[in-house]
Amino acid sequence: MAATEEIVASTQAVTTARPSQKPVLGDTKRRLTSPWATIAALVIAAIWTIPTFGVLVSSFRPRTQIERTGWWTALQNWGWTADNYIEALSTSTGGLTLLGAFVNSFAITLPAAIIPLIIATLAAYGFAWVEFRGRNLLFVLVFALQIVPIQMAFIPLLQLFSRGELFGFPVIQAFGSAGYAQVWVAHTIFGLPLAIFLLHNFISQIPGEVIEAARVDGAGHGQIFFRIVLPLSMPAIASFAIFQFLWVWNDLLVALIFADGNVAPITKLLAQMSGSRGEDWHLLTAGAFIAIIVPLLVFLFLQRYFVRGLLAGSAKG
Repeated sequence: MAATEEIVASTQAVTTARPSQKPVLGDTKRRLTSPWATIAALVIAAIWTIPTFGVLVSSFRPRTQIERTGWWTALQNWGWTADNYIEALSTSTGGLTLLGAFVNSFAITLPAAIIPLIIATLAAYGFAWVEFRGRNLLFVLVFALQIVPIQMAFIPLLQLFSRGELFGFPVIQAFGSAGYAQVWVAHTIFGLPLAIFLLHNFISQIPGEVIEAARVDGAGHGQIFFRIVLPLSMPAIASFAIFQFLWVWNDLLVALIFADGNVAPITKLLAQMSGSRGEDWHLLTAGAFIAIIVPLLVFLFLQRYFVRGLLAGSAKG
């Protein structure tokens, strides 16, 4: 009990001490903010939004009007309709509808975001606070994996999946019937180097006095990780979880190679929806906005975690 109370008290002390950094962040914000910068940001945001707004307007226009007139004439050529969305949802490619692909995207994205996050958090703690031989060299090697193009790993991964084994264990074969395991493993492998690097930078900035106080009270690595490191690292963990979720949801390259048949995500179905000659691109406008519903909601409701994760530890020292 004494060790637990001391750990909790140390964690609360660090947490309550952080508000003192707010004036520093406020000064930084004032130095980086100016009326001209705000105006420039608004102009860039408006220009960036115009194509998206055009696609949104086109998604509610009949096919004939889309082919004959531009979206900016929508008020002159009235004919708003939801037929594009109805047709897009009912369109089937290889027996898979857009709604089914939408569900597949969830089945792929959630595990592909959670699995690397769990592994990366544990690895980041190990690199930061566990002493072992070759730790720095191993961390440099993990960091160097970020510069390796993922295209170089496709053939070895395909060979690995064809054998149905992962380091001698029939992991892929055991989950092969579900069809999602290959995509989970691929996204986990590709996301781990950056996740470990970012989380390590944050976890290593936790005051050493807190870790040492927990060790003196008899806390092991498990207690330190779950009671101290994990609560204090939630801003960085939440931030990377959002980024990983968006990356996997919007991914097409990995889906084209590892997600076939009835497990294809919505991005792959959208790539096939426009037809071989682009004759059905009016369906693509509706399907695109169906696909961005989830990323848009994630960004709107969780955008504060982007800022917290990016600024986490920036005022240290």
